[in-house]
Amino acid sequence: MDTQEFILREKTIIRTSWLGIVTNVLLAAFKAAVGLLANSIAIVLDAVNNLSDVLSSVITIIGAKLANRAPDKEHPLGHGRIEYISSMLVAAIILYAGIAALVESIKKIIHPLQPNYSTLTLVIIAVAIVAKLILGKYVKAQGQKVNSGALIASGTDALFDAVLSASVLACAIFYLIFHISLEAYMGILISVVIMKAGIGMLQDTLNDIVGQRADAKTCQAIKQILKQEPEIRGVYDLMINNYGPNKNYASLHIELPDTMNVDEVDQLTRRIEEKVYHQTGVILTGVGVYSYNTKGGLAEQLRNQIQEMVLAHDWALQLHGFYANTEEKTIRFDVVLSFDIAKEKALEILFQEVKQAYPQYQIQIVPDLDITD
Repeated sequence: MDTQEFILREKTIIRTSWLGIVTNVLLAAFKAAVGLLANSIAIVLDAVNNLSDVLSSVITIIGAKLANRAPDKEHPLGHGRIEYISSMLVAAIILYAGIAALVESIKKIIHPLQPNYSTLTLVIIAVAIVAKLILGKYVKAQGQKVNSGALIASGTDALFDAVLSASVLACAIFYLIFHISLEAYMGILISVVIMKAGIGMLQDTLNDIVGQRADAKTCQAIKQILKQEPEIRGVYDLMINNYGPNKNYASLHIELPDTMNVDEVDQLTRRIEEKVYHQTGVILTGVGVYSYNTKGGLAEQLRNQIQEMVLAHDWALQLHGFYANTEEKTIRFDVVLSFDIAKEKALEILFQEVKQAYPQYQIQIVPDLDITD
């Protein structure tokens, strides 16, 4: 993503957030007035919830502004991860709104008050439902378009608000027909749904901050690009580090024939770095090299035999980077280990098995983690 695209993304986030602020301020004002006149705790809570949405939009704007600041000496890879913090704050606000609604609904059950609904009350609630549905779908769609977790969270919250308002309207109609108030009980149900959504959003954002398995489609796309190069026999150890939405840096190893010289490898790595960036937006920050035996013969036999031996274990997922020097009697290879076994134990088992089968060789085994699909 180039500078122009980042600027466009920031403008989209800010414009969408301002639309949410204006809409929610108007809705909050109308709902608060109607709720106080109708003596309805549900409508008043709905108005407060709209004010929390205003705060969410303000946080989203601040987060987008800070995240788009240029890299500096202290943050050479930029400030993109600030957006994850703003997304987490929005999720926390949603969770708090759900808890507050639950507390007030329980109070309403313990100390009930008879509501006083009017036609104007029902009309305003109905308008609020339509406005929130439109706003929620638009904000969420814009968030998905520019990959903004904060906007997606705000849009999802707006859709939940529409459901909340719809439940309030249903309770009002039910009360007018049967003279039985259910709004406090409905408030408990809706508050649980809101809290569940807030917890889910917090978990997603924390996963982004802590770091999670790279997207399988992106990994596959990078591997396919590299495998188009005739010299590359395999792509391994692909690790993608995320520094904010659409800011991904990766490192990997490629397997090349042992006949290539340094100049040829240099040209190849520069070429694939450019291809990967233009086709996926991922920046390759490091390209390591494994060499493979091109003469076949004994080296190829050793590879096949050791690979069969290693992969006989369920926790050994892949063997790569194999190279055997039959003259100097050395063998080296990497093995991808699952999380089902301790690294030290796995290495001890493999080393003993390979060393027993080929005692005349010096064995070097490097463990790799199962970090990509």
